[in-house]
Order: sequence, then structure tokens, then C-alpha cells
Amino acid sequence: MSEGAKFEGAAGTEAEAAGTPFAVAVVGAGAAGLAAALAVAREGIPTALVGRHAPVADGRTVALLDGSVRFLGALGAWAAVAPQASPLCELQIVDDTGSLFRPPPARFRAAEIGLDAFGWNVESARLVESLRACARAQDNLTLVEADAAGAVPGETAACIALADGGAVEARLVVGADGAHSPLRAASGVRVRSWAYPQSAITTILAHERPHRDVSTEFHTRSGPFTLVPLPGGHRSSLVWVTGEGAARRLAALDDAALGQAVERQARAMLGAMRVDGPRGLVPMRGLAVATPVAPRLALIGEAAHVFPPIGAQGLNLGLRDAATLRDAVLAAARDRRDPGSRAVLDGYARARRVDTAARTAAVDLLNRSLLTDLLPVDALRGLGLLAMTQLGPLRRLVMREGVLPRIGAPELMRAAR
Repeated sequence: MSEGAKFEGAAGTEAEAAGTPFAVAVVGAGAAGLAAALAVAREGIPTALVGRHAPVADGRTVALLDGSVRFLGALGAWAAVAPQASPLCELQIVDDTGSLFRPPPARFRAAEIGLDAFGWNVESARLVESLRACARAQDNLTLVEADAAGAVPGETAACIALADGGAVEARLVVGADGAHSPLRAASGVRVRSWAYPQSAITTILAHERPHRDVSTEFHTRSGPFTLVPLPGGHRSSLVWVTGEGAARRLAALDDAALGQAVERQARAMLGAMRVDGPRGLVPMRGLAVATPVAPRLALIGEAAHVFPPIGAQGLNLGLRDAATLRDAVLAAARDRRDPGSRAVLDGYARARRVDTAARTAAVDLLNRSLLTDLLPVDALRGLGLLAMTQLGPLRRLVMREGVLPRIGAPELMRAAR
């Protein structure tokens, strides 16, 4: 797209001539918001990024799947992250529920679907800092480091009120302001939220034996227990989902005792464990919206969907939101249409509906199936895992769809042909 792309408004005048300085304003300076703002601005579209660049908690990691890495590469943000990222070349699933229908451990290899890795695990703080550095250097992107107090849609633009008394106007407002999104709440979009009787312990571990780029997930009766590789071969990030009471007891242990508890739960497969980073205690909850759009507003990331930390879906889905929104805005710019029009917003909502609903249902089903000891549920889960292990075409289909949906994949996430 050529620099300085313009849109026609409802009366046929261009956005800038109508006194609206921005075509798009993204509210929220987390990873999803930064990616959305960069993706639009790099096409020459006048964009604002509204939000304070708050510190990111150390010790949190994110497994970025292949499509997300392609997207970050297109934005210029991956090169600075790659040296501190660990490839996830294999995924091992171990049924540790004690069920009568336990299948043997299943192993999935990225090479089977032509990839070097399913994705890469990286510390969240490094990812966000790389995106921020790109945002500071990006043409057509104005950083407004202030909180948004609200947004009011109008006929040709929306006005974002800032907490410091200022205002930003844009044809389209993108709500990337998190799970408790004020923009979503003010828009009246219907929300369905739920909680699980679980919490997740997160931390970084050093271990005696090398992980060999294998991510291991134990399915236990209280939830998934996952070890994800980090660079160096002898460090991994931990997500241990368990009952709320058990999680609080684990969180109260000192580092040595917690390391021993992790080692026992992991069947000593990586040898002695040592806590090597800050800890987190994350409540298990979910959220879905009836629609990710409202007048002159598109929701992305956790403003549109919240996942428990299972299956590396949360941020990857948010980045697909951002990449899909970029495609919708760019198509509107090419046709000289208003990016905040109902037609453009409805197109974005349709493009995200199936992917979001399918991932939400899959994560919820997996987690709830582990919490029950009903034999039919155990049998179905075990047979499903066994089928993926034994049937090559099914296994490869599941792996491909897990990394990136084949239908409707955003342009910047697609593999080069």
C-alpha cells in the first residue's frame, strides 16, 4: 500500500479533510494492540496507539505458533526476539489421569507437517519490548501514552476521551484494552464469562536433563501440567493447572520444595528441578463476546476472548485478530471505503467467528473432560488421542489446524508458496 492511504467518509470527503486525523486508533499497548497498530500503520494508514507502556511482569512466557511468528516477522519485530526464543519441535502428551482408558504417550513432530517447529517459546517482556521498539520507529503511527477514559461513536468517526483530558478521533477504534475492557463495557457488547475451580502456577525452571526442544503436557485429573522449552536446553517454563486449594498450597512453598513438587509431578523426566524465575498464580477463567464489533469499534485479544493458560491459544488468537483486522482495513483503504463502516466491521466479525468459537470450545472441552472421572468421557478422550497417534492423516490435520487454520488465514500469517 502506498504511503498516506486515505479513506472516504460518509459524505465522500477524505478523513483528513474532514478533520479526523486518524483512520484507525488502537486502544491498548499490550502485545495484541501493538501488533495491530503496527500492521495497519506499515500500510501507510494514519494510525494512533493509545495506552501507557506499562512494565511487563518478568517470568511470564508465551508460546508463539508458526503463523504468529510469520506475522511478527512481517512487522519487523521477530528478529530481536528470535535469539531468546526456543523452538518447539515436538509435543508430547502424557495421560496421567489414572483412568482405565489411558492411551500410551503421544508424540507430535513439527517435521511431519513440513515445519522446523510448531512455534517458539519466548519471555513475554522480550516480545513486548521488541514490539514497542518497532512502534517507536514506525511511520504513520502516533503513540499517545495515556489511558483511554472512553469512546463515543459518531456518524463519521469516534471520539476517544483520554484520562488526561485530551481526545483522539478516528474512523475506527480497535479495543485491545484487555479482559476488563472499558471500551467493550461501554459499547454494550454482550459478554459470556465463566470460571473453573482451578488456578495455574507459572514460573521458570532450571533442570538437570536437556529438554531437546520437546514440550511435554501431562493430562492430570486436576488439569494440564505443562513444561515448555526455553533457550539453553536446561530451562523450561511451567504452567501447572490444579485445584484452587492445591494451587494456593503450592504457591506457599519455598523454592526448593516447589522444585521438588514439580520434579515429582513430571516423573523426574528432566531430572532435578530448580525454580529460576518469578512465580505467578493465575485464576482459570474464560470469556467470549456475542460479537467482536460495535458501532465504529472492533475488539481484539482479551477484549474479545479470554482463555485459561492451556494449549497456547490466548495470544496466538489475539495476533490472528490483529492480522485479520489489518486485512479488513487494508481492503477498505484500497476500495476507498470507511474502515469503521458497518460493512467492514461485519466482515471482520465473520472472518473471526469460526476460529474463535472452535478454539474456545476445544480448550473448554479438554479442561472439563480432565475434571470428570466419568468412564465414557475418559474413553472418548483416550480414543481421540489414540486415533491421532495411530492415524497419520488425522494427526497431520490436527497439527496443521493447531498451528494455523487453513481456511481464512490472514495474509501476513500464510506460508510463502
